[in-house]
Amino acid sequence: MRTLTVTFDAREPETLATFWAEMLGRSPIREPDGVRLPGEGGQAGLRFVAGPAPERGTRGLHLHLTSTTPDEQQHTVDRALKIGASHLDVGQLPEEGHIVLADPEGNPFCVIEAGNNFLAGTGFLGEVACDGTRAVGQFWAETLGWPLVWDENEETAIQSPLGGTKVAWGGPPLAPKRGRNPQRFEVGLPAPAESGHVESGLAGSDELTDPDGNEFTLVVRRT
Repeated sequence: MRTLTVTFDAREPETLATFWAEMLGRSPIREPDGVRLPGEGGQAGLRFVAGPAPERGTRGLHLHLTSTTPDEQQHTVDRALKIGASHLDVGQLPEEGHIVLADPEGNPFCVIEAGNNFLAGTGFLGEVACDGTRAVGQFWAETLGWPLVWDENEETAIQSPLGGTKVAWGGPPLAPKRGRNPQRFEVGLPAPAESGHVESGLAGSDELTDPDGNEFTLVVRRT
């Protein structure tokens, strides 16, 4: 089974990883080049490495956290603010039920209202919401082996066969791409059972791009 991890550039990877570990209730794993928060049961993993903070308005992605009740939504918001998040105005309307926040390094994320049918049953980290065309949604469905669970009006979404976090692309127009993306996908590939051989071009630090020009890495992870 292929797994998906979202890598974030961060000025202080340890600090940002600590924030998200507390938000998601995950145990951090320290690596030579950063900190990883593995996901389970189809939940996306997160990884934090040293790099520049994202510029406002550049192409990127953001996370959606789910709620089962209005009180739970408010509790999530209060907890996030207590440990370093801040409110973020992105032009959302008063009648919209989700609450937009920024993590300690300015990465936006949303706490989604209770009763959101699209994210029902996904778990707490319900969605990775991305800029992207329909072609890139189809590309990632094939690359990960995850089925398309939404494909309408140029918008697409995929989800692991195990369930868990959905990954969605909102269709055109796309935000501008200014240099290397501050958030990138890492695809974890199972090591071949018969040997430690890694197929050429599929592992290590080799960086590839998807049809929209977004960088990603394929990595073999032995279990």
